[in-house]
Amino acid sequence: MDKTKLRNLLKLFLKIGFTALLLYLVLNKINLSEVKKIFQKSNPFYILLALITFFLSQVISSWRLLFFLKHIGLKISFGFNLRLYLVGMFYNIFLPGGIGGDGYKIFLLRKKSHLPAKQIFGALFFDRLSGLWAMSLAAVILLFFIPSTVIDIEWLIIIFAAGTIIYYFILQRYFNIVSRHFISSHLKAMGVQLFQMISVVFILLAIDFRNNVSPYLFCFLVSSLVSVIPFTIGGLGAREYVMIYTAFIFNIDKNTGVFISSAFWLISAIVSLQGVYYAYGSYEFKYSSIVTKHKTNPR
Repeated sequence: MDKTKLRNLLKLFLKIGFTALLLYLVLNKINLSEVKKIFQKSNPFYILLALITFFLSQVISSWRLLFFLKHIGLKISFGFNLRLYLVGMFYNIFLPGGIGGDGYKIFLLRKKSHLPAKQIFGALFFDRLSGLWAMSLAAVILLFFIPSTVIDIEWLIIIFAAGTIIYYFILQRYFNIVSRHFISSHLKAMGVQLFQMISVVFILLAIDFRNNVSPYLFCFLVSSLVSVIPFTIGGLGAREYVMIYTAFIFNIDKNTGVFISSAFWLISAIVSLQGVYYAYGSYEFKYSSIVTKHKTNPR
């Protein structure tokens, strides 16, 4: 076995082990039978609406990524990029021991365009950063709708504002062409978070939830920020673990929180299954060409 295969196998075992550990800790903190009851009484119609809105969030996310890719000289269609995005989702969730979704995107785009991998990585990296920025902004806004929060909102606003300024100057330094379109590109990022939060609201409506949804949405966003750390299988375990501990802070039902995160993971897994066809069955996707426009520097 060569070193690459051994490294991928080790990475897979580590991810499975870490995910299993988090799930074990979660199961020791919740009432599993209660969570099972919540799943059983959930309304399939609202779950379907949650799935549709999540899919729409990924369509917008793909559109956002296309914006970054076009600014490094890749002339690709919206349809091809959406298919590539779904393949990346599939790789992240179902093939966690390999190169990963972003790694596959870099590999395929470099193979088809002959652009430097560093340039493609930069586009994907700043696309991800825009998503993290939008998550943080949404979380700060939600705090205003949570009564008697223990978090100092004023300091959080100051930290977010300072972080935004630093982020903008980093973007200007390394991806200047996109920083000139900061508002339009980051409105797309906010659109992604808006549709994902609507998806969570539908998940709550599926169990006839009638209370203030803001604390649950805030905890969901915090868990989403943590789940991007690539130590678990598609964020499984990490979201649930964070939901439990933020539930104590905001005095919300931890079983409902785990239901939200688990249902959201299942929805994302179902949507990502579309990537199977494009990864293995679509001749058109594998052998379609990409036109590369002349770009000297993304700055």
